[in-house]
Amino acid sequence: MKMEGFRIFQILALLSLSAIFPVIHGWGTDGHLTVCRIAQSRLSEAAAEAVKNLLPESAENDLGSVCSWADKVKFRYHWSSPLHYIDTPDDLCTYQYNRDCKDENGEKGRCVAGAINNYTTQLLTYNSASTQAEYNLTEALLFLSHYMGDIHQPLHVGFTSDRGGNTINVHWYTRKQVLHHVWDANIIETAEERLYDSNVDGLIDAIQQNITTEWVNLVKRWETCSANKTTCPDIYASEGIKAACDWAYKGASEGSTLEDDYFDSRLPIVNLRLAQGSLNLCTICTIVKHKKLFLRKTDRLIFPRPRSPKTSKLMLSFLSCITYGSFRISHLCNHLCFYL
Repeated sequence: MKMEGFRIFQILALLSLSAIFPVIHGWGTDGHLTVCRIAQSRLSEAAAEAVKNLLPESAENDLGSVCSWADKVKFRYHWSSPLHYIDTPDDLCTYQYNRDCKDENGEKGRCVAGAINNYTTQLLTYNSASTQAEYNLTEALLFLSHYMGDIHQPLHVGFTSDRGGNTINVHWYTRKQVLHHVWDANIIETAEERLYDSNVDGLIDAIQQNITTEWVNLVKRWETCSANKTTCPDIYASEGIKAACDWAYKGASEGSTLEDDYFDSRLPIVNLRLAQGSLNLCTICTIVKHKKLFLRKTDRLIFPRPRSPKTSKLMLSFLSCITYGSFRISHLCNHLCFYL
């Protein structure tokens, strides 16, 4: 019975991957975690307290732990799927908000740049004195944090015909993969395995060190928007499509094999974009706090508690399997579910 239940659980987990994650999603879990943890570590004391007040208690004041929440709720918030990316005309290597920020039905503003504007505005315009909250600010924070990671992944501002590299089949060394996933996860995971003992904390430390040394002269430019804007998603998107053309698509045609030359030359770009996403997110959170955003505990998003310790283990295993993607799911399920 135990083995039968375990097999059913594995099947459900695999099916849930296809249901919850559409073709396009952001950095892998470690990429989003990196963006959010670096951003949170650089917040002013006041901004850090504001973020702490908005985070669900289950996050234990770790924004990184819920930075992939927006991917996990796409099955419930179907309307949010187009908000993770931007499709641009093939081969132009440019982005224009009025031309490109729309969903498949042509509705303007429904793209990751529009979403960043929307959730930043929600956080800025919230009025704590109102008798009924107009927005769920916890959800606004979690969406904004995730989308700031998405827009800095180069292939989230990719070509329309290949859906940001999702229809370009390649080999990552010996493993069959699509180009989009190479940039979502494979480059980061390979770096962790080779350079940081398969530990995301090592990657985070390395990027933080570069922010204070190698990239120190770039930081002020990253943290400053034009015309005193709170956020500049159009700039982030324009940088993204340029990086996609210069680095992601180049040398990665259909059926190609991507190995050390591709990895060694693209890893610095991945690290740079993760750093930019972190600092830009930190800047938005700081500005929001300085504009006197008032927070109330009643506006927190409440995650349901499991009914029993066994259910808790089951949900932990299930979410872990979903988070790390289909190529790791069997290993994780075997490891985590063995003790159920």
